[in-house]
Amino acid sequence: MEVKTYSKNLRISPKKLRFLLPEIKKLSPAEAIVYLFYTPNRSAKIFYKSIKSAITNAKNVLKIDDKMLRFKHLSVEEGHKLKRFRPGGRGTAKPILKRFAHIKIIIEAEEPKKPEILNPKPEIPNKSKIAKSKTKKV
Repeated sequence: MEVKTYSKNLRISPKKLRFLLPEIKKLSPAEAIVYLFYTPNRSAKIFYKSIKSAITNAKNVLKIDDKMLRFKHLSVEEGHKLKRFRPGGRGTAKPILKRFAHIKIIIEAEEPKKPEILNPKPEIPNKSKIAKSKTKKV
């Protein structure tokens, strides 16, 4: 089971958000929250809020502990752009693009690991069933 969370129209450049993305993907959501809390970036603060929201959504929907969650998909996408102009030399105008970003988070529940049996005993077929199947009734 998975839970999807979108944070849209964030007023920060996607390039600045993607800076933290590889480090967060390696961690579990609970570890990512702790990591982002102590990271002194504006992008870390935005990621912190959206991941915390995703964790609470997953807790409510899946009814499991946050330590059993993991990231299935985590991406930063480009949103729309505001175009502004600044005066330039010789009466020209220089364009300024104010970019927006979207964060897409998909969290899934981790399957509990089953203990592996090292040397399983092979099943021995029942001799009486084999003998009955080979004999023909007349």
